[in-house]
Order: sequence, then structure tokens, then C-alpha cells
Amino acid sequence: MKDFININDFTGEELRSLLEEALTDKQAFKAGKLPAMLARKTLAMVFEKPSLRTRVSFEAAMTHLGGHAIYLTNDDIGLGSREAVQDIARVLGRMCDGIMARTFSHEWVEQLGRFASVPVINALTDYSHPCQAMADLMTVWEHFGDVTGKTLVFVGDGNNVARSLAVACAKLGMKFVIACPHGYELEEAFKSNLPAEAFSQTDNAAQAVVDADVIYTDTWVSMGQEQEKLKRVEAFQSFQVNSDLLAGAPDHAIVLHCLPAYRDCEITDEAFEAHAETIFSEAENRLHFQRTLLNVLMGKGGIG
Repeated sequence: MKDFININDFTGEELRSLLEEALTDKQAFKAGKLPAMLARKTLAMVFEKPSLRTRVSFEAAMTHLGGHAIYLTNDDIGLGSREAVQDIARVLGRMCDGIMARTFSHEWVEQLGRFASVPVINALTDYSHPCQAMADLMTVWEHFGDVTGKTLVFVGDGNNVARSLAVACAKLGMKFVIACPHGYELEEAFKSNLPAEAFSQTDNAAQAVVDADVIYTDTWVSMGQEQEKLKRVEAFQSFQVNSDLLAGAPDHAIVLHCLPAYRDCEITDEAFEAHAETIFSEAENRLHFQRTLLNVLMGKGGIG
């Protein structure tokens, strides 16, 4: 596979290999021994949605690998409006060695992958967020020694992060549980493709976290959903990660948040600060996983 767009495209063995390599590369980087494998190579970074972690992690990763990253906003290229996606893909493919895209439309990223001759990485769409999910599970692995047999409870909206985590967990031998209010579940067509033993859904957050190894939360209102804010905040009131919810979880459970966090909304300030070390390690691992991913796709020629 030349691209990293959908986690479902890869086997559990391939995902596990990526995580193991990322963990090894992280140690080498910390020791100052990671080679610059992408010298004179350029990554085109296409941003329809802005982001702190996505831009900094990919740009820093290219610098660590000896390459260069070009930041392109929608004002620069007019993705799908001023110029057709397939034309942009072919232009960037002739000028750059890789493309990273953070867009609303998942189909646009898939089109970039179909028409570009170079690797394409999905850095977030409204449908999925595979790089985030892999950095999350890298964090779980670091904390517990492996991920096999662990239970991740996602308390919140059935969104792009939840989809990617659900698939990744199933492929890596974990159980994924989502606790959310009625009307915000993962769609039936998506759930039907997950192994029954690896997935469950409930509207009772307190019940869901009883056997949790990982408790995960995300914003209740994602980019593009601002007009639904009041409705969503009201619907999710009983799904806040707070001291009462955490009191019912095992003592060893860790809390993750993909950020940005809206404190005292989906997570209280108290709960966030109590687990800040793990949450910011999770954010840092975006850099470490993506650096390995760039090296595998742009330096080694693909996954598998």
C-alpha cells in the first residue's frame, strides 16, 4: 500500500508492525540516533481544516527526517473548487514526494490517493482520523506494554476518531466500547463490519467504564457542527469525564483526549489535569507515529 487513508486497508499484523517500528524510532530519536532518511524529499501538506498538532507534528517530522514540508491552505489551492482534486493530485505528485491532507471530505482524500503517483496520508476527514488513532494506541502500548486484550471505552460522539479507533482496536485484539446518547451512535452499516466480540455500544457511561483500561473522550462539537452546539451540549451532559465517572473505573485506567479539550465540557479541568501527563504523551506521539509513517511510505516504498 502506497497510501495511509483508511485503517481498514491494513491487517492487524501490518498495524502492529507500524506501532512497533514507531516505538523503536521514538527511542532512537530521543537518543539522537534516528537517521535522516528523507533528505531532499518534500511533503505537500494540504489543509482545508486548521490544526495545531497536525501541522506541527508533520512539519517537525519531515525536519527530523531531513526533508521539507510545504503548508498549503484552501486559499492557496482551492481544493475541489478552483481546481479539480484529481488535477491537484497529479500536480503535487510531480512536484513533491508525498501528500498529507486534512479535509472535510473523505472522498477528496481518496481521490488524491487514486490520482497521485506519490503516497497520500489522511490527516483527518469528517469520516476518519487514522493517524490520531494510531498515536493513541501507541500511547496505550507504551503504558501497558502491549495493547492485546485491553478495553478502550470512548465516552462521546460516534465521530471520525471513534470510527478509526473502533477499527484499529478490532484489528489489534482490543475491545472498543462507545458510550453515547441516543442519536449519536456509530452508524449501523459501520458497526456491522466489526467483530461482535470487539465492539459494544451503550448509553450508560458509568456502566461502560467499569472494566475500562482506557477511557477516551473528545469534543462534543467538532468543526462544522457549530450550529448544533447547544443541542449537543445538552444531549451529552451525562457523558462528561469527571471524578464521579472515574471513581467507577479500575484504578489502573488511563484517560486519553485527542485535543483540543474544552475543559468543564466533555472533561472537567480536575480530571484533565489528573491525567495530563498521559494526554500530552498522546499528543507527542502524533509526531513519533507520523514520522515513522512518513519514513515507511516515502523512504521504504509503502506498507506491507
